[in-house]
Amino acid sequence: MTIKLICLDADDTLWHNMRHFNATQDALTDMLQPFADVDVTRERLIACEIRNLPLYGYGAKGFTLSMIEAAVELAGDQLSTAMIQDILAAGRALLAHPVELFDGVEETLERLANIGPLVLVTKGDLLHQESKLAASGLGDLFSGIEIVSDKKVDTFRTLFARHGIAPEQAVMAGDSMRSDILPALEAGAWAAFIPQEGAWSHERAQPPIGAARYTQLERLGELPDWIAGIN
Repeated sequence: MTIKLICLDADDTLWHNMRHFNATQDALTDMLQPFADVDVTRERLIACEIRNLPLYGYGAKGFTLSMIEAAVELAGDQLSTAMIQDILAAGRALLAHPVELFDGVEETLERLANIGPLVLVTKGDLLHQESKLAASGLGDLFSGIEIVSDKKVDTFRTLFARHGIAPEQAVMAGDSMRSDILPALEAGAWAAFIPQEGAWSHERAQPPIGAARYTQLERLGELPDWIAGIN
């Protein structure tokens, strides 16, 4: 078996992401403490996010709208204009935070590029994802960029077909069991799960223990050797 395509997630695989969302969520819970307990605010925000995914999709803009919606539901008429402005400011800061690469990412991508072409497969707001990739300085290492609204089985099947390879000739690596690993495996590819602390609960799922084409790694730097073992 020869791997001919290496697909990589972006957020929390190449660079830090969720810690910025979690910090913004903490700011919201602090702001709404006069109206609701911290756990209640977190649960309401998650409920709003999931409910709004079909409308707003993934990313900081949809997250900001969900924060406002959660605040309205919890504070009601007591939600002030100043508080809404603070939430909007937090959302803008989330869109503007600097891109912080994980240690050794560039060197790992260079090693992977010597094995096969790299394709970035990420979901979220198009403009924000494009700006983060540009700021990362990693764009030239990728042969293809796929910014999608969601990652599903058909997403990967279409991707593999577009690149003219069989699914078993592809690897997908990322930090989301729900979005990176399970759909790629179901599409017939190999998949490497690289979990990160602070992951969004919506992206969690039971790992496919015993699946022949699945592995869990501690860091992205282990991926080249795992692929070498497949080849």
